Amino acid sequence: MLLPAPVQDVIHAFERLPGIGPKSAARLAFYLLQAPEEVSLQLAEALQALKQEIVFCRRCFNLTTPDQPECRICTSSDRDPRLLCVVEEPMDVLALERTGGYRGRYHVLHGVLSPIEGVGPEDLKIAALLERVPAEGVEEVILATNPSMEGDATALYLRQQLAPLGVRTTRLARGLPMGSDLEYADQNTLLRALAGRQPM
Repeated sequence: MLLPAPVQDVIHAFERLPGIGPKSAARLAFYLLQAPEEVSLQLAEALQALKQEIVFCRRCFNLTTPDQPECRICTSSDRDPRLLCVVEEPMDVLALERTGGYRGRYHVLHGVLSPIEGVGPEDLKIAALLERVPAEGVEEVILATNPSMEGDATALYLRQQLAPLGVRTTRLARGLPMGSDLEYADQNTLLRALAGRQPM
């Protein structure tokens, strides 16, 4: 390769990130090479802090800091402890929080069931969920896994595991996005929209 090893190493590091191809990785590496030194140092320090100063909440497994073992959502008195929304990843918490429409608490699974990839129930935070529900007096569990084969399989498995606990289990509604046209919707989306129709 014509590039010096340090530049090539940075390109390879960027290529390992999701959504970054070889051209984008090279562009980022050359940007950092030409940028003022403080830009590169700030990025390096931020990445180091990300790995050293972020831990998972001991209750819901969302992101928090070592000095705060439970995240802000779990410790907030403004949250309804009877509602528990189960999501796949911490980024899903962020997406739901942006809506401003949910005031309950969360439980982050850190993945979905995927037999093909060897991910079983013991690899996710399912046991902690099943302990939490009765211990915290949860009345409704909202299954907010992604509408994919793995997400649906995980939601179905969780519903079966939660059934003996006598808790109400719901699933996020699915259907047509706002502003879309029926003619451009795929068949599965239309079928889900029909199945999930509601009275007006």
